Amino acid sequence: MFSALRNPNYRLWVAGALVSNIGTWMQRVAQDWLVLTELTDNNGMAVGITTGLQFVPILFLGAWAGLVADRHDKRRLLMITQTAMGLCALGLGLLVWWDAAELWHVFVLAFALGVASAFDAPARQAFVSEVVAKPDIPNAVALNSASFNMARLAGPGVAGLLISWVGTAPAFMINAASFLAVLIGIWRMDVAALRRSQPAPRGKRQIREGIAYVRQRPDLVVILVMAFLIGTFGFNFQITNAMMATTVFGRGPTEYGILGSLVAVGTLSAAILAAIRGRFRMRYLIGGALGFGVAGVSASLMPTFWLYAALLVLVGLTSVTFLNSCNTSIQLSVEPRFRGRVLALYMAVVQGGTPIGAPLIGWIGDVLGPRWAVGLGAGIALLAGAWALYLMLRGRLVLQDDNPATGSVSAVKPA
Repeated sequence: MFSALRNPNYRLWVAGALVSNIGTWMQRVAQDWLVLTELTDNNGMAVGITTGLQFVPILFLGAWAGLVADRHDKRRLLMITQTAMGLCALGLGLLVWWDAAELWHVFVLAFALGVASAFDAPARQAFVSEVVAKPDIPNAVALNSASFNMARLAGPGVAGLLISWVGTAPAFMINAASFLAVLIGIWRMDVAALRRSQPAPRGKRQIREGIAYVRQRPDLVVILVMAFLIGTFGFNFQITNAMMATTVFGRGPTEYGILGSLVAVGTLSAAILAAIRGRFRMRYLIGGALGFGVAGVSASLMPTFWLYAALLVLVGLTSVTFLNSCNTSIQLSVEPRFRGRVLALYMAVVQGGTPIGAPLIGWIGDVLGPRWAVGLGAGIALLAGAWALYLMLRGRLVLQDDNPATGSVSAVKPA
């Protein structure tokens, strides 16, 4: 379960990430609450636009960011991106502290954070494969997810209490300070022990080359299509939970923070189970998508706050089961020289659809009600999982147990 932690460099990496992720989740809650209740009058679409602006850069810059990750030293690149994201959090915190924040300030800083994140994401994901040996990659991916979701368990609840006591500004300040943990961890790593991949040489049409590589891998195409649909319409927890807590159940920031923490109970459980399994199987990907759809639709129908909250545990568990399966498949099966570009494409489809999905889900919540927003996103995830299941039953999607030592993956038979 903890095999990757035998690596000293990985211990530094995961410890720094845990601290930083707690700050990140605190900022997500504080930012949504700031927009929803302080800068607007419960405007779900404004929250959706804020979220969308944070993720739109990866949609347009993701391909170049992946190429940058393939060409340059990932450790050095991460020190630059982590510093930039910390400064964005500090800027928003100071504006709120001085009582000078306006909605457009949040929009601009969310976009700036998104630009830095677009370059950070592929480098951060690909860096894991340089820190640990290949047999430990599935465990490292799972432990990364566990770290992220331990933070998700603590961050929203702490942020909710902090907001109710002293307001949103301290949450942004704490997040800014938390990036120092990652920077210190990266700086203290034993550079000689890193398994650095050969940088991709400079050349023409390298982005097209990466896309062509994916098109030749039908298994990757299926994963990316599912990730786009579920990421765009299903993974809008901050928006839907905020609307459900305030509009449907009439609750405050503390209860909103609790909803985020309960999602994290499920996501952390899924990450721990993935670490225990240690092996990737594409059936977990399909099952995660189907389970997420069923859990989300069921949650949208719950009559009370606590029944809705209880189902969020299952929503979190199935969502991370799906995401871990996607990430592990790509880490194990993609050639090192393409890994940054493929991971960037994966992050682009998971997060890059948010500028489309988040405002749309927010608008649906405003017009038809938050229950419709939750149910629609989950229903699309259910259809995506059913499509993959159909391919499997028709014999076009061949499910094989993947071997971390060899990097073999499931395949899709041509039509």
